[in-house]
Amino acid sequence: MVLLGLSQPRVLSLALASLLLLSYAAVLLGNLSIILTIRAEPRLATSPMYYLLGNLSLVDLYYTSVTTPRMALGLLSGHATIPLGECLGQLFFLHFLCCTEIFLLTATAYDCYMAICQPLHYTNIMGCRTCAGLVAGSWMRALAHSLVQTLLAATLPYCGPNRIHHYFCDVAPLLGIACTDTSLMEILVVSNTGAISLGCFLVLLVFCGDILASLRRRPAEGRRKALSTCTAHLMVVAIFFGPCIFIYTRPFSTIPADKVVLLLATVVTPVLNPLIYTLRNTEMKGAMRQLWGKQVRAEE
Repeated sequence: MVLLGLSQPRVLSLALASLLLLSYAAVLLGNLSIILTIRAEPRLATSPMYYLLGNLSLVDLYYTSVTTPRMALGLLSGHATIPLGECLGQLFFLHFLCCTEIFLLTATAYDCYMAICQPLHYTNIMGCRTCAGLVAGSWMRALAHSLVQTLLAATLPYCGPNRIHHYFCDVAPLLGIACTDTSLMEILVVSNTGAISLGCFLVLLVFCGDILASLRRRPAEGRRKALSTCTAHLMVVAIFFGPCIFIYTRPFSTIPADKVVLLLATVVTPVLNPLIYTLRNTEMKGAMRQLWGKQVRAEE
């Protein structure tokens, strides 16, 4: 397979590879800082919200590792080829981790809803068993989804041109080079991936609507704190769900914007997530300052 999206002039390739590596380093630094802070602070480690946030950060680490290093390597080396087996593996992990993040964002919205709209029942409902079930269910449902997508792509005959007009392997580019009628598979993919993205997004909107309605009856101080948390979550939802809904809820008629949108989802979004969750979260910022302050004092 030849990834035509990585076939660029040498100077442009080096510039793009540098940007990709910088963004990857930012993702590693930001998400590892969140994970280490949550694990080091007992108050955060036992909180359902931060337990889910730690899992989201872990998924972001894996998610960006599936595509970004491979793209940077292809741009640096000038070799834009990828074996079919590696291409299918990239497709599997891309959908597995993307779908896991969708379910985890929905679980986080549910946790936020319970904390604000049902505070008296929150402790009883959002216990360790419930949080573990939400996380395990997210991973297992995403695994089932990804296996379906990968098996559909693996059973197609590829006997024509092996040039993929993309930066990495996804379902739509692979269907585009299959030498058979893929209209039925396109419907299956849209009804699967598109339904998950759009369905979870609508559920999130319902949760957010109930939360905003509940906040009207709160004191000003409590309203500001809850709004800060919800706003951060909505920002992450918007920048993550937007590309997924744009790509997977319509037939696979490839347009130039597809490559830009998917690049935004796989490279830019994982960089923004840690910034949004830390810069708008006073508790997380305080825990980070405390943790790194201890590290500095220990070194002195």
